[in-house]
Amino acid sequence: MNIGIFNPYLDSLTGGEKYILTLAYCLVQELHNVTIFWDDNSILDRAEDKFGLDLSGVLISENIFSIKISIWKRLLESKKYDAIIILSDGSIPLVLSKLFVHFQFPVEWVNGRSLKNRIKMSRVTQVFCNSKFTKNYIDNNFGIISELLYPPIENKVKNLPKENIILTVGRFGITNEGTNYKKHDVLIKSFKKMVGKKIKNWNFILVVSLREEDAERFKKLQSLAEGFPIEFIINPSSQILWEWYSRSKIYWHASGFGEDLENHPENAEHFGMSTVEAMSAGAIPVVVNAGGQREIIDSDKNGYLWNTIDELITFTKQLMNSEDTMKKLSVSAQKKALNFNAQKFKSKALSMIHI
Repeated sequence: MNIGIFNPYLDSLTGGEKYILTLAYCLVQELHNVTIFWDDNSILDRAEDKFGLDLSGVLISENIFSIKISIWKRLLESKKYDAIIILSDGSIPLVLSKLFVHFQFPVEWVNGRSLKNRIKMSRVTQVFCNSKFTKNYIDNNFGIISELLYPPIENKVKNLPKENIILTVGRFGITNEGTNYKKHDVLIKSFKKMVGKKIKNWNFILVVSLREEDAERFKKLQSLAEGFPIEFIINPSSQILWEWYSRSKIYWHASGFGEDLENHPENAEHFGMSTVEAMSAGAIPVVVNAGGQREIIDSDKNGYLWNTIDELITFTKQLMNSEDTMKKLSVSAQKKALNFNAQKFKSKALSMIHI
């Protein structure tokens, strides 16, 4: 079968892009012809290096969803495909093939039950979401029952000794409200506070996906860390990322902290792929109690969910001060991570995308 895939955020190469490209890989393995709609032919090479995926069987074609392309040309080109899969930013395109729509985050700014969207949605074969968190918002907004397809987490842990490292992984970006989406600044200030309270021999590592257009803003974040045992790892390969996962004892995450999540739920972590990857390597998650993270962490069993900075610091110090607790939660975290493995993703994806 001929299958086309479009992700409007593909060049950001973060979790949502890994999700959709892993789906492309799975479909190729089933001998489907898979084409990514994108206007930069280098994107797959960069994705292979970033995610460690074999995308050699995936094709690239002109982006028929570009604003430069007329709707008539899009409709004509879409007829060449048996199915098209899109990662939606809230819009539902018209195509002349089966349409599968993936939502990675709530789109509360869209009136999903408007007449226009109800007509568009009636032409959609299947909607699927990456977490219960996202699914609940999408189902309520559009008046549908979507499928839940958790992200694929591959365990690429390295045989490396654990070190006194707190790790966080995520793209550097600014929300529409002007705040740091992944809350790197909040975590840096929290670690500095711990150092000020005589926490010694621990390092804080921030693995960051950074785009050129954000470089100047990022310099301000770097200056915040000067003089402290804090290091930035920028745009690493998949291999380097997994080395940091493997070496780290604790994993921090704070997306959504301090945000108005009632009105802007999209600012919370939609699932938490990096959290599960860290868990699969035995790093214990200490993450904010919001969004999709609640589906991953059983607090005090395989990690901790925190609501305040004081709780973040308290939970972290408890781990630092108890080797037994550290070992117990590390093993439990690894076990919980198995619930989100790549094989489960592939099996459900193939059964769901019926053509």
